[in-house]
Amino acid sequence: MVFRNFTVKWRPEIITFVFVSLSVLGFATEHTAGVPPQQGFHAADDREARAQVFVKAKLQFWQQRLNLQKWEINVQLVRNTSLKPKTLGNIHWDAETMRATIDVQSSYDYNLPFQQMLDDMEFTVVHELVHLQLSSLPRSEASRSAEEHAVNEITQALLNLAKR
Repeated sequence: MVFRNFTVKWRPEIITFVFVSLSVLGFATEHTAGVPPQQGFHAADDREARAQVFVKAKLQFWQQRLNLQKWEINVQLVRNTSLKPKTLGNIHWDAETMRATIDVQSSYDYNLPFQQMLDDMEFTVVHELVHLQLSSLPRSEASRSAEEHAVNEITQALLNLAKR
């Protein structure tokens, strides 16, 4: 059936309903059409929240794997202004109370794609746990460079083995 004299009176509530419906459909389509969530609304905050969950899970995994369950270890994402220059993380521990805190550079300060950033964060967590595992060994400023090199090599070997 065809209407020759078709006219519609657009009321404000109808216009609002149509606009909201189309907006919601557009937003839902964006998230269901293969667009990664980090490109959507509040991308940086979403990326940070996902990174925080990731590093906590990796801490639990590697703490068990490195037999450090006796330690109470926390991990937190921190801005790079809280870290020494040219570092991506650090660890502070108290051997008497067996408590430690690992700081990992926040996702806000990374310029890597998401998965590469997570891989780098995992490397940092494992690196700092290896330092903790070696904390009973004598340390000096003279041995610091050699220790960093050894910790990096051990960390990379552990991560390579875990990928098998």
